[in-house]
Amino acid sequence: MKKTRAHERFESLSRRQVLRGLGACITLPTLLSASPAFAKAMAKKAAPTRMAFVYVPNGAIPAAWWPAGEAGPDFALSPTLAPLANVRNQIQVISGLTDISAEPGADGAGDHARAGGTFLTGVRIKKTAGSDIKAGVSIDQVVANQIGHQTRFASLELTCDVVRKSGECDSGYACAYEYNLAWQSSNQPLAPEHNPQFAFERLFGDGGRNERVANLKRREYEQHSILDFVMDDAKALNTKLDGRDKQKLDQYLTSVREIEQRIAIAKTMPVPNPDIDAPAGVPASYEEHVALMFDMLHLAFQTDSTRVATLLLAREGSNRPFNDIGISSGHHDLSHHKNTPDIVEKVKLIDRWYVQRLAAFLEKMQATPDVDGRSLLDHSMILYGSGNADGNRHTHVNLPVVVAGAGGGAFKPGRYVKAKEQPLTNLFLSMADAMGTGRIESHGDSTGRFA
Repeated sequence: MKKTRAHERFESLSRRQVLRGLGACITLPTLLSASPAFAKAMAKKAAPTRMAFVYVPNGAIPAAWWPAGEAGPDFALSPTLAPLANVRNQIQVISGLTDISAEPGADGAGDHARAGGTFLTGVRIKKTAGSDIKAGVSIDQVVANQIGHQTRFASLELTCDVVRKSGECDSGYACAYEYNLAWQSSNQPLAPEHNPQFAFERLFGDGGRNERVANLKRREYEQHSILDFVMDDAKALNTKLDGRDKQKLDQYLTSVREIEQRIAIAKTMPVPNPDIDAPAGVPASYEEHVALMFDMLHLAFQTDSTRVATLLLAREGSNRPFNDIGISSGHHDLSHHKNTPDIVEKVKLIDRWYVQRLAAFLEKMQATPDVDGRSLLDHSMILYGSGNADGNRHTHVNLPVVVAGAGGGAFKPGRYVKAKEQPLTNLFLSMADAMGTGRIESHGDSTGRFA
């Protein structure tokens, strides 16, 4: 019997397995039973290591952030970090890390712009509100430039804030410093995607320009799911899978459809403030927006679409209110609390709210098996932190930083690390080593590997 093109594709499945049809492309998690030859090869191959940098604005309340007691594996989670209890053995709370490049120096005010613009670069930014911006290459792009060819996307940049490419935002500093984490060169930031629908289509849409446009129109006007266009491929693939992989494929496709449905619902949700129109595809609920972007990051890693990512939860200096938890004042305004007890308590609630969102993502990563049977989190390094330490005083020493995941065995999670004072960029060098890059001798203001 003559083999169909679909059969030929299945017999030559690579590590980045896909389903195709009518201009749509779905990247799949690894299904070992689909190809015996591939399964044999994967048995000898380690799972890839992944890295992500998740930024939270305006620092934290130090007294509620840091664990009490001595360093080591027997630490007790602090009130702010308590939501991480279910993944406690997969995190490191690290003190002693600094971002000296964000200090005022001769430049005066502008700590929020400096905190955001230097966080991943370790390079002092130029104080300008014009087009002559200058920072440095961010560590995610240093790594992506070396290993990005191994995946469909060298890196993925996401944000839950709006995107601004021009204008002044903080005391004479350009908005580019606050609204971008990733920098491809000293004067070229990589604008993150803030629309979860567009992020989804970037990850799972394929084909030429006309095909993509046609596929988008089908889904918008005919109310089809992207899965509808690849089901023939999915049915043919299902006949080649064992029971475990059939369940894995079904769970994965179900999660893809659920995200599509949530995005569709978000597009029709009423906007609470009639004076502000929500961009198409962006939920009116900030909590849902954050959850969707974490889901995009999870799917990108699960399908090995990329191994390097950044997620800006909100720009540095964000003054977003948190009405869902009874806080109508803006985050930035509250962060200048002047040690007023009731205001401090509100900032603690916001700090904890962000950690709760992180915890849900890490638990999903922990529950997702990788190609070797261990979890995605085992093979990842998720750095969560801020370029501001104490938002009230605009300090950049002893930054609030948590690193989740074992990095494929490079890190030893499940502990509180009291490190000697050193640049945050030292930790970045160690993370780059774990990603399998060639040895990077220095990055920004680094003084050596993280000890």
